[in-house]
Order: sequence, then C-alpha cells, then structure tokens
Amino acid sequence: MFDHYCSACEQRQLIAPSQVTSIDNTDQGIFVSFRCWCGAEGHVLTGRKAHDLVAA
Repeated sequence: MFDHYCSACEQRQLIAPSQVTSIDNTDQGIFVSFRCWCGAEGHVLTGRKAHDLVAA
C-alpha cells in the first residue's frame, strides 16, 4: 500500500495492492500504474534509481 494525491478527486488516497494495474522495472526506477478509488488512472515512479534522479 502507498498513498497518492489524486488530481481528479483532489484527495490523498491510500492505494491498495488490488488497485495496482501494472508494475514495470525501468532504467529510471519502478513505474507503477494504478486506479484511484474515484476511477482515475494514476502513475508513480519509485525505487532507488527514481530517488537518485530527483537528487541529481
């Protein structure tokens, strides 16, 4: 589980594993796609490599 701010419903939502639609390991980090409780699609880039990109 992780939290995410949804710009569609303008709320911070807790995303459950059942809402995750795909996980892709990329050169930039782990790209997670999910569906918010309101039905909007969301994406997040996470992992060590993603944090290194933000710090650079």
